[in-house]
Amino acid sequence: MDAFAVAIAVGLTVERVTGRHVFRIAFHFGLFQFMMPVIGWFSGRGIIQYVKAFDHWVAFGLLGAIGGKMLWDAALGGDRSFRKDPSRSWSLVMLSIATSIDALAVGLSMAVLGVSIWLPSVIIGLVAGLMSLLGICLGSRLGNRTRRLAECFGGLVLIGIGIRILSVHLAGGA
Repeated sequence: MDAFAVAIAVGLTVERVTGRHVFRIAFHFGLFQFMMPVIGWFSGRGIIQYVKAFDHWVAFGLLGAIGGKMLWDAALGGDRSFRKDPSRSWSLVMLSIATSIDALAVGLSMAVLGVSIWLPSVIIGLVAGLMSLLGICLGSRLGNRTRRLAECFGGLVLIGIGIRILSVHLAGGA
């Protein structure tokens, strides 16, 4: 659901969503959602203990920074031609990591239980990719009608997801 919400936010910010945008978001979010449980499964208890101590801060920081940038851009208004496309380069990598970092713990849990990681990871990746595809398309439809308001909403959604991830972890929920 985090990948879906972030994909909606990306769809809100891109001037005109193309097939390339949709592919990049769906492919990368699905790929990272597939890879993170596998990495967690192979990493074992030693590494995950260190990652678990700060993964929520990483996700919070990445989502907060990107959401804050969206709010800043929406407040400035004006010419959108100089705005950065969040479905490209490091923005895409950061969003992919931020939405899938909790899956490391899922992979570790499955390793402890002795469960195979491959089928669940493939299913997780495919579902995340499909939800991301739907999310960016939905965001594009919403964004074309009320671009600035939608961009503010998208930024607030990203910040909200970051705050939720942080609060759940700090409260001991994950």
